[in-house]
Amino acid sequence: MRETQSLRDAFFARGFVTDCPVYDMHGHMGPWPGSSLPRCAPEDMAYSMERAGVAIIVFCHHAALMSPDIGNRANIDAVRRFPNYFRAYCAVNGNYPDVIARDLKAYDRYPDVFVGFKFLADYHRVALTDARVRKVWEFANERKLLVLMHTWGGSAYNGPGQVAEIAAKYPQVTLLMGHSCHGEWDKAAELAKKFSNVYLELTAVLDDRGVLEMFVRKAGSEKILFGTDSPWFNHHHHIGAVLGAEMTDDDRRNIFHRNARRLLAPFLPRDWEKRKRCREACVSG
Repeated sequence: MRETQSLRDAFFARGFVTDCPVYDMHGHMGPWPGSSLPRCAPEDMAYSMERAGVAIIVFCHHAALMSPDIGNRANIDAVRRFPNYFRAYCAVNGNYPDVIARDLKAYDRYPDVFVGFKFLADYHRVALTDARVRKVWEFANERKLLVLMHTWGGSAYNGPGQVAEIAAKYPQVTLLMGHSCHGEWDKAAELAKKFSNVYLELTAVLDDRGVLEMFVRKAGSEKILFGTDSPWFNHHHHIGAVLGAEMTDDDRRNIFHRNARRLLAPFLPRDWEKRKRCREACVSG
């Protein structure tokens, strides 16, 4: 018997709930060759965020991940244009050691921009455990940063085995398993349960019925983070999938904002919530 879903009803009535902001921990930005992303510019993404009650997107720009000549400048520019909407992951591509060295040297100049790093190991063909990216892990471990990793089942670059090795070796890094080792759901849940520094993330998970409920059951809602791959996927779709899953409203609040708020607290200004509320008041007024 499904319990009364007051949070679901509130979302469906307005499209957002003021006291349940959504923190999206897996975003991107900018165009992608051969794809139609009509709301991929930061100003358009900010508009979409207001419609869905999304308080923040932590993203990594496509150009930062795929165009080393542009690199993380794309992240910095976007966050500084819209500081009340976005924070960024510093992109890591192990094929460009000079770029990595430059970005590590400059990292501390951007405390208002970065919360950690983003690995796209499957695409770059450089494993999470590769020696070429070791300095990034050491840097992140020393500073207790967040790291969003693209993870996928069966991968030799960013599968469950690589995640387990990194989690054990760098316990001060908070690891976000982007896509939650897609397809190897049970192993992903086991990793989140075993390692205190490993979190499940919901991008591309919610198209597989029952997986989210299994994550809550095996790892607990305290180890799950909301993410969408925005601007690739629609916030309302992903929010609706969480609202429609079999769990309590307390679980949903953990997933939508409590867990992410706790992880982001060291990286956001003390008046962040006040800034956010002012932004919402201005929009609603």
